[in-house]
Amino acid sequence: MKTKPFYFPTLEQVKKAADNLKNIASVTPLIQNANYSTTLNANILFKREDLQLVRSYKIRGAYNKISSLSEQEKENGIICASAGNHAQGVAFTCNKLKIKGTVYMPTPTPNQKVEQVKMFGGNYITVILTGDTFDDSYEVAIATSEKLHQAFIHPFDDEKIIEGQATIALEILSQSTNPIDCVILPVGGGGLAAGLSSVFKILSPQTKIIGVEPEGAPSMKMAFINNEVVTLDRIEKFVDGAAVKRVGTKTFALCKENLDRMLTIPEGKVCQTMLDLYNKDAIVVEPAGALSISALDFLAEEIKGKTVVCIISGSNNDIVRTAEIKERALLYGNLKHYFIVRFPQRAGALKEFITQVLGPNDDITHFQYSKTNNKEKGPAVVGIQLKNKDDFEPLVSRMKQLHFFGDYINNKPDLFQFLI
Repeated sequence: MKTKPFYFPTLEQVKKAADNLKNIASVTPLIQNANYSTTLNANILFKREDLQLVRSYKIRGAYNKISSLSEQEKENGIICASAGNHAQGVAFTCNKLKIKGTVYMPTPTPNQKVEQVKMFGGNYITVILTGDTFDDSYEVAIATSEKLHQAFIHPFDDEKIIEGQATIALEILSQSTNPIDCVILPVGGGGLAAGLSSVFKILSPQTKIIGVEPEGAPSMKMAFINNEVVTLDRIEKFVDGAAVKRVGTKTFALCKENLDRMLTIPEGKVCQTMLDLYNKDAIVVEPAGALSISALDFLAEEIKGKTVVCIISGSNNDIVRTAEIKERALLYGNLKHYFIVRFPQRAGALKEFITQVLGPNDDITHFQYSKTNNKEKGPAVVGIQLKNKDDFEPLVSRMKQLHFFGDYINNKPDLFQFLI
């Protein structure tokens, strides 16, 4: 049984938001992607919100909300909590409207996002890093806004925010020359999904709307399953733009009413998509920005011959994360494997491992060993990258046959995180 939303944005409200955003938010292009269209035998279109001035769609909701405040509220200043993109939209708006604002962000927020917030906000924004997740920052920001009587600019669960994000739907429908069969979009707190799906429900009800979350933070999916908003005990924070423990009350009600389904995508698949977009199309995206495209392979049969729009939500990715992105992609593709290898403590053991255990295309990428005793065999942590995932079983077989095998640690998360 569906939960009826107590708020539903009207076309008049969304069109008013679009007028409000003229000369503020860009009308981003809707572009066919040749690579994915050919591979999937479908008409795959990218809505490039990564090309906004603040490099994400969040400017739409932030400006629409803050500009609607009373003069007294603007004079008092505002507060927000954000994992990065909403903060940049808020910072830009505060600078534009000459409003003082304080932005609370999680301590692990990529430095690139923090610096962008400071750059867009100038002297009008103060950044405070606190907590490990968005939800931690959110709690501090809410408490502070109540104490100081300053308006809190919610990143997703607010009517003006939802209406601002909904303007993307108006653009897509005016830009596409073909009827749209499906829209795939990332879901964090649900503001984009709630707004866009509401417009499509009115103007293009035959279009399927599919929301995508990271596997490690399925807050909207769990809300769907429980038919109410739930708070997750813990989340994987890698896809920071879409990793929240709890979705919004308003956004959940709208998404439950309008979305056809929710998918969760492994973080490793997201990383592979990021690398593919960069290598094949020279498109730089952040993890959340790759979510919708990462879902395409899982929907391949369903979307054949159809027109599909993927929302690329943002491109605020810190280059220092590249090594981690590559590592996660290789692990997901079964091309990177870590072992505890037991080396005989004799001269020539390493040479034997390299020449008789490793295949011709196998490469050692990690090696940690220390001889601290006189035992017959000494353990080493060895990372091996394969060219083909089918080379894994022969590698393990040779390792066991020649008595080098100690343990395989990819599938032992606690040990893996401790050693690697």
